[in-house]
Amino acid sequence: FFWKEISEHPNYDSVWQSKGIIQHLKNVKSSVATMIVGGWFDAEDLYGPLETYKNIEKHNPNNYNTMVFGPWDHGKWASTRVRNSVGNYYFGDSISLFYQKNIETKFFNHFLKGEGDKNSGLPEAYVYDSGKKEWKTYDSWPPKNVKKESFFLNSNQELKKTHNGKFTQKIKFISDVKRPVPYSEDIKTVFTPRKYMTDDQRFAARRPDVLVFETDVLTEDFTLAGDILAKLKVATTGTAADWIVKVIDVHPSNTKTENKQMQKHLKMSNYHLMVRSEVLRGRFRNSFSKPEPFVPNRKTNVNIKLQDVFHTFKKGHKVQIQVQSTWFPLIDLNPQTYVDNIFKADKKDFKTQTHTIFTDSSIEFSVLKN
Repeated sequence: FFWKEISEHPNYDSVWQSKGIIQHLKNVKSSVATMIVGGWFDAEDLYGPLETYKNIEKHNPNNYNTMVFGPWDHGKWASTRVRNSVGNYYFGDSISLFYQKNIETKFFNHFLKGEGDKNSGLPEAYVYDSGKKEWKTYDSWPPKNVKKESFFLNSNQELKKTHNGKFTQKIKFISDVKRPVPYSEDIKTVFTPRKYMTDDQRFAARRPDVLVFETDVLTEDFTLAGDILAKLKVATTGTAADWIVKVIDVHPSNTKTENKQMQKHLKMSNYHLMVRSEVLRGRFRNSFSKPEPFVPNRKTNVNIKLQDVFHTFKKGHKVQIQVQSTWFPLIDLNPQTYVDNIFKADKKDFKTQTHTIFTDSSIEFSVLKN
């Protein structure tokens, strides 16, 4: 039944609109205290906790509403393991245990056994910096001292604050439907692909159908705290295309390997940590309810909102952006020829196309200032 519902309703129509949770968060009773808990690397549900917190905060400003985000995948805030890692990446010891003892227990004791007022002793936002590997507290999320900064996807694989040259340049790549970019270098299938959220992305950077843009080596720490907006300027020889943007922390060559459970062929030296990633099926670039094809070879705006992060790119690291158009099998293949319902596309609809990224494309970061 569920599969039929998905395949018969590929757009955000009345079926999905009636099931949405967000629109029901406008009248949350003020007598109910909420603490939204999520993981920065939750492959199953990163959107949900963030949007739940933000919408309760927006529509119910007098409520007690707080958020806690740690370096966890799905449900790991309830783990009793000492070592906290996601896939190959080790974040530290006793992170979940710290949350359970010092945050969760304190919340329940106050609201179920104690005074139950807004003076819980907990901050508005208890968040873990996945780059510095430490907890921070703020009285708002995003923090008040966050500023938007844009970086351009320049030619020569450069990620710069300024657009290089007077003229916008075109960077082309071929998106072969018979040879899609995999979401992981692992040659196996898993029911829930949690590990990919922190995977080393060097395997993807080596492909000609993945565009790479990178800063110089950072001379000081660079902290992102909040959402990210990719403002792509694109074109395609076809009428349909997906767009994937990944934000990556490139570690220096002298980084020591701390995780004994890391895959044996990898080391932390030059590790390309995927900090955040997102995909947008291009037909939904203007509306999830009213899809539309691309006009072949026409320059088109595609804005992709990436979910919030709290991550410090340390001095000596680099910030990298990867842009691609396939992410298989995490995301099903786009035929790259517009059809009303991709679930019902014919074999003849799947065609290799040439895509273009223009160098006036940019990434807007939420940067934490001291």
